[in-house]
Amino acid sequence: MGEEQKAVLEKKLWAIANDLRGQMGADEFRDYILGFIFYKYLSEKIELFTNEILKEDGVKFENVEDEELIEALQEECIENLGYYIEPKYLFKTFAKRGKLGKFILDDLSQTFSYIEKSTMGHESEDDFIGLFEEINLGSTKLGATAGKRNELISKVLAHLNEIDFKLEDSQIDVLGDAYEYLISQFASNAGKKAGEFYTPQQVSKILAKLVTQGKDRVKSVYDPTCGSGSLLLRVAKETNVTNFYGQEKSRTTYNLARMNMILHDVKYDNFDIKLEDTLENPQHLDKKFEAIVANPPFSAKWDANDIKLTDDRFAQYGKLAPKTKADFAFVQHMIYQLDDNGTMATVLPHGVLFRGAAEGVIRKYLIENKNYLDAVIGLPANIFYGTSIPTCILVFKKCREDNDILFIDASKNFEKQKNQNILRDSDVDKIVETYRNREEIEKFSHRATMEEIKENDYNLNIPRYVDTFEEEEKVDIEKVAEEIIKVEEDMKAIDEKIKKFCEELGIKAPIV
Repeated sequence: MGEEQKAVLEKKLWAIANDLRGQMGADEFRDYILGFIFYKYLSEKIELFTNEILKEDGVKFENVEDEELIEALQEECIENLGYYIEPKYLFKTFAKRGKLGKFILDDLSQTFSYIEKSTMGHESEDDFIGLFEEINLGSTKLGATAGKRNELISKVLAHLNEIDFKLEDSQIDVLGDAYEYLISQFASNAGKKAGEFYTPQQVSKILAKLVTQGKDRVKSVYDPTCGSGSLLLRVAKETNVTNFYGQEKSRTTYNLARMNMILHDVKYDNFDIKLEDTLENPQHLDKKFEAIVANPPFSAKWDANDIKLTDDRFAQYGKLAPKTKADFAFVQHMIYQLDDNGTMATVLPHGVLFRGAAEGVIRKYLIENKNYLDAVIGLPANIFYGTSIPTCILVFKKCREDNDILFIDASKNFEKQKNQNILRDSDVDKIVETYRNREEIEKFSHRATMEEIKENDYNLNIPRYVDTFEEEEKVDIEKVAEEIIKVEEDMKAIDEKIKKFCEELGIKAPIV
């Protein structure tokens, strides 16, 4: 499938999504349409898998009635896919019934429950339980009556049923790309709420490329504020990833992340996404990760109680991040979980570079005592959904070969669009190549020695290290004076013309 065809598919899905919109906000109708797409994926995945098993018997899964065979197929599906759907509960069955005008909402709700229950007692249970809980088919926002709701849902299922996601072609990820496109569209329509679940694709690409430099494979990637999971999956586009780990405190977004993993064909036993507040109740502290990527909520509030100074994540620094700015708390948490051979890249607000007090102490400790900070990259303003503030990327390594810190000022490298600035592929490539080569480029990058950092009292404000000052063009005073004299002469000539016209009209001229 070419880029043009893929674009057509994405537009079709977005059009179908808007059929659901009605009175719902972008974040509400997102959960419905993404849930239905996910259900279609699960159904088609089951059919592909079981039809391959049944090929020699010359029968299709949808037509199987033998109880013993159904039981055997269920065991195979649970073991290999992690879930099971009975033939009568397949997506296409409901799409056809709805198209004939039959009432499907009750059976559809039961189907979602059956899918989740099919995983109970198995390794995949944690990855499926509650996945469909945001899809309330009884919501009056879908229609004032059950009949209206049934009509709308039937229409959406019928449209989706006509789309071929080409799951049989393992070489392309049409559905995965389309899902990511929809998530980005919802983010652009969701205002401030967008930051809860989505990192712009180009920023994700930078983070993923930074943490996978020179690696053909990473055994584990982790995101402590994983949102929809898009950032984790982006790392897998840069290199082979064995296991994915993430944590998310919003239940809705947590469900979206698990769906995203499964839909991108990440097997249930290769990902572990947890629902908890990372700073208050971390779920993976027994593990170290080779790659860590994150876009934590900017300057979030957190419980900076002194008791946390006994927490191994924060104890060695002697200071906690401020209660109203958890940025460095997330950094400390990630540093704790970073493996010795790992790389960590995180997006943060510019304040972390220069704010003093406790943050200054933490910053100094990371640089002077640990030498973990590898690079500081300044990004353009207004590239994130829901906020226009400029941001930066901090890159950390525990085993660094360099004894300097690379500063990159990419704040002016972007394309301005109507409501948002966009990083172009050339901007991404320039940042990544400069980091890879640790190259010094005039007005763009500089390798600051530890002496320089110390002289600046560990203030990392980028303009202190990368001089982007552009001299204004020199003014030719004599030429300006000549132009002023000419303007005055032209004005005198105009005044004379006006005076002559007034005399002919017999009125007093306005010019003295």
